[in-house]
Amino acid sequence: MTTVLAVIPARGGSKGVPGKNLAAVGGLPLVARAVRACAGSSLVTDVVVSTDDPAIADAALAAGAALGATGRVHSVERPADIAGDTATSESAVLHAMDAFEATHGRTVDVVLLVQCTSPFLTADDIDRVASAVAKDGADTAVAVAPFHAFVWRRSPEAGTSAPAGAADHGGTGVNHDKSRRPRRQDRPEDFLETGAAYAMDAHGFRVHGHRFFGRTELVETDPARVLEIDDPHDLARARALAPLLDPAPVPTRADVDAVVLDFDGTQTDDRVLVDADGRELVAVHRGDGLGIAALRRAGLKLLILSTEQNPVVAARARKLDLPVLHGIDRKDAALKRWCEENAVAPERVLYAGNDVNDLPCFGFVGWPVAVASAHDSVRAAARAVTTTPGGAGAIREIAAWLLGPTLSTPTPSTPTR
Repeated sequence: MTTVLAVIPARGGSKGVPGKNLAAVGGLPLVARAVRACAGSSLVTDVVVSTDDPAIADAALAAGAALGATGRVHSVERPADIAGDTATSESAVLHAMDAFEATHGRTVDVVLLVQCTSPFLTADDIDRVASAVAKDGADTAVAVAPFHAFVWRRSPEAGTSAPAGAADHGGTGVNHDKSRRPRRQDRPEDFLETGAAYAMDAHGFRVHGHRFFGRTELVETDPARVLEIDDPHDLARARALAPLLDPAPVPTRADVDAVVLDFDGTQTDDRVLVDADGRELVAVHRGDGLGIAALRRAGLKLLILSTEQNPVVAARARKLDLPVLHGIDRKDAALKRWCEENAVAPERVLYAGNDVNDLPCFGFVGWPVAVASAHDSVRAAARAVTTTPGGAGAIREIAAWLLGPTLSTPTPSTPTR
């Protein structure tokens, strides 16, 4: 059997975006997105995350566990001497190959370098890059995107204090003569290296020590998905694009063991009516109550978690027969304790929220879900978004994701009729 090893370098230090590899895009840390793409490949046999940060290792292994690929996803501790700002990706790949072969007793035939910083890399992209080497005979392969722009470079003289009478040449055309502007169809086809994925014959990589040797195959990818995260603006752009570029998966019962619900704005429309005595009234949706009852019958653990210390929250929890934690300043800390006390793995928790105080919980759970009326930043950080606003049946919609639209999934306590 051919061993195709995908190596994901993911060091903890990052100057441009601190903690970058754990930053969430589309509700998943960047390292988890890379693991998901590699684990989804039909050709990759094993995935190794090379990191000097235990939190990154934990996130990578949790992503593998959530995908049912636990035996294929491994982490390797990256030594300090190849984890600094000047360390090369090649050094991390060579170290990861050595560690994998020593631990598992298998020789790597094809090795891939996969970058966390390209959040929209797909399993199909990885399959095609790997196939170019594993099946088609290329020595190396690189993911590229068609590129039609005119490239310019500042001339050395530009912007300097030139002697009187000396010419300042300004900008120089790199892939074109600036005196002639050929039409796109009349120019040679150029490709942009995406930085997302590379494949190498493992023996050749060891001999040459770099990612390009012999015949290099160019593997075209969708230019709409090309984005490398190097600074906070790139991260903000990735989060805005995720709802458009990511597939729109919703969780099923097989993915989730517990459902944790925010209250205001999630189970309500975020409006409050106050009477002359200062008593607050909110409107809730009967369909949400139906969905919550079905979730309880299906055996899921349930919790209402709210920042507000409000009799309305407690009354609704009693009505639904749900445990409630309210008046909570640190919702993520309270959720972590609740998961530990109830022996629930965070990656199997669905948390539904609507506002920025829900974001810390989004970063903790495997299925952060935003209701349709949520704040833009919350929608961008969510892994799934309901089509229904808070207070209008969003929880009923989530229950339908997990149990089917009729909410009639048979369970031992719900006899089939």
